[in-house]
Amino acid sequence: MLSIETLITFISISTFLCFLPGPDNLLVLSQSAINGYKSGILITIGLCIGLIIHTSLVSFGIAAIIQANTVVFEIIRLFGVFYLSYLAWGAFKAKPIHFKSNTKNFNNTKKFIKKGLIMNLSNPKVIVFFLAFLPQFTTKNTIATPVSLQLLYLGLIFVVIAFIVFTLISYLSGFLNKTISNKPSIQTILNRITSLIFIALAINLCISQF
Repeated sequence: MLSIETLITFISISTFLCFLPGPDNLLVLSQSAINGYKSGILITIGLCIGLIIHTSLVSFGIAAIIQANTVVFEIIRLFGVFYLSYLAWGAFKAKPIHFKSNTKNFNNTKKFIKKGLIMNLSNPKVIVFFLAFLPQFTTKNTIATPVSLQLLYLGLIFVVIAFIVFTLISYLSGFLNKTISNKPSIQTILNRITSLIFIALAINLCISQF
């Protein structure tokens, strides 16, 4: 079982990352501001379904690689280090985002959920991020829970956090839209913090033993 310290660290980082401006929460934010908070919650459900699918693929896929081929896993880990470094650079140089209204409305519940699901599944960066992020919080101790279940457990915790955060964003959509959009300095500070987090994760992934 994962230690309390590991869980606290994972939950803290995951919560912060979920709050950062990105494709998923910007979609929730903009649609909630335009169509009401219920639309944001429905889109969040779709996004979380996509996250569960990605989590399942990563959980059982990574576990199989660890057991079958250490060399392949080391290649994936090296790729993860480079990817996290790339994310750090992208966050460091990111420019403030000006939110734009989307006048397109949805007619029913299914379309809102489908919108969120397609948004998540069509973004290959999600599974790549999970590949680089989740394994850092697992342990290969012989008496511990299997790696596949640890990854699944962590992934599901991330999904729950994302649902809570995105639901909160839906309720606060009007305030957050105005505050973040009108104060670029806030976005800059968040981007710098994000860059540091990604650098720390890349270093940790590089030196960790799985």
